[in-house]
Amino acid sequence: MDNRVLYERLGGVFAIAAVVDDFIDRVLSSPALNANPLVREAHHRVAPAGFKYLVTEQLCHAAGGPQRYTGRDMKTSHAELRISEDEWQAFLDLLKQSLDKFRVPLREQGEIFAIVQSTQTDIVV
Repeated sequence: MDNRVLYERLGGVFAIAAVVDDFIDRVLSSPALNANPLVREAHHRVAPAGFKYLVTEQLCHAAGGPQRYTGRDMKTSHAELRISEDEWQAFLDLLKQSLDKFRVPLREQGEIFAIVQSTQTDIVV
């Protein structure tokens, strides 16, 4: 069994950034997510490059990498968006699509989903 931290097993910051780049492009163009006018408006307020940077930083940090997440906490940054359970599930589906596209192994996908799922109560209303 590979005992390296998730960050290392994913290939480090450059590999993580490639997946995040694809994932955030999916999020920003998702009809399901943009059907929520508050989410759509937020997508237009945030520069995609900055959004991708912060998500990469956050995932690298949570996966055991040397990066430090410098963005706002999830509760604060999503408080006004009124994200539903259906929107959350659409978000997770987009993440799965990006992970599959980059052939992230199932073990690592499970760990990524555990990280993401740990934020659900701060995001979904």
